[in-house]
Amino acid sequence: MVNFKSHSGIYTLESTQEIPIPLQQAWEFFSSPKNLQVITPPEMGFNITSDIAPKAYAGQIISYTVGILPGIRTNWVTEITTVKDLHYFVDEQRFGPYAMWHHEHFFEATPEGNTLIRDKISYKIPLGFIGRIMNGLFIKGQLNHIFSYRTEKLKEVFPD
Repeated sequence: MVNFKSHSGIYTLESTQEIPIPLQQAWEFFSSPKNLQVITPPEMGFNITSDIAPKAYAGQIISYTVGILPGIRTNWVTEITTVKDLHYFVDEQRFGPYAMWHHEHFFEATPEGNTLIRDKISYKIPLGFIGRIMNGLFIKGQLNHIFSYRTEKLKEVFPD
């Protein structure tokens, strides 16, 4: 499920998904930057361009190229700012297409032995009024598509 809100020129996307694997396995998958490419729609041409450690750690800088709109590719640099093993990590854009990007990833074991994944992304679009129009016309839909793709891909990677 994906929900959007806006406040003070900042948009917030919240997503939840339960996957049928134990918390430790989910953490290992999501805290490995190389798996970003697995859960990103292929038409975005997502490509990590920096050397990456096998596991996310606070202070880690990761650079990518990615298609943000049809025919438009950009460089994107994020920093993993916070990591609490088996609970959450946060990545923030340092350079890229957004005026601000703050992505919180939360992981919680369920009583059934599955893992509940919650994402909260706070982002701001550059270009003022034009950016707000672009969010309504393109960006919100693209983010929704990314999370819909991720939901289906995780069902494929971790079937019931």
